[in-house]
Amino acid sequence: NCHYLEKEFAYSKMVNCSFYFKIGACRHGDRCSRLHNKPTFSQTIALLNIYRNPQNSAQSADGLTCAISDMEMQEHYDEFFEEVFTEMEEKYGEVEEMNVCDNLGDHLVGNVYVKFRYEEDAEKAVIDLNNRWFNGQPIHAELSPVTDFREACCRQYEMGECTRGGFCNFMHLKPISRELRRELYGRRRKSRHRSRSRSRERRSRSRDRGRGGGGGGGGGGGGGGGGGGGGGRDHERRRSRDRERSGRF
Repeated sequence: NCHYLEKEFAYSKMVNCSFYFKIGACRHGDRCSRLHNKPTFSQTIALLNIYRNPQNSAQSADGLTCAISDMEMQEHYDEFFEEVFTEMEEKYGEVEEMNVCDNLGDHLVGNVYVKFRYEEDAEKAVIDLNNRWFNGQPIHAELSPVTDFREACCRQYEMGECTRGGFCNFMHLKPISRELRRELYGRRRKSRHRSRSRSRERRSRSRDRGRGGGGGGGGGGGGGGGGGGGGGRDHERRRSRDRERSGRF
């Protein structure tokens, strides 16, 4: 029992690993001499090694590297990003931001970090995703301590000055195209605006009914709004079917 208490005391005196705390990953892994305090709750989840950069594995059978144009590379990446982002929002809850590591080190390569608006959505996502597959591989998801990506990413890389290359221990975040960023994050802002508008309409109709007055006119206006929303729903259903046909989840 004394030996156990000594071990507990020594463990409590250990210093937290600053890399794990800031980045949610450490190149030493379980061999690290410092503490990796895994969070029990967080807004952010990490999907480990899920993104496969074709430029890193584009070799033909005879060992020669296959050339991939920058445009093809960006299209491939945007498709991956949209598929994962949309799956997270549709299945688990609103996503505040999503980031993908373009590092080459084993502890960071292909890691995807998804920050949800609510901690309970992140918890639900981790539980479910660990029972799912992506692109023929089992998903390894965990809660991540990272909530501020400005602290986690390499500032030199953002300025094009990182001398460590892909093996840097800070995040090299791969950017999506401007068009996709506007589409994904702009769609969310519109959705929030529509939600607030519907809430105001409901309150207004409730007040009208309370007065016993122009409830009919309010109802008619609501009906027109519903008709307009049908086209949007059809568009989303078509997009969903397209993803199902080409999806990797």
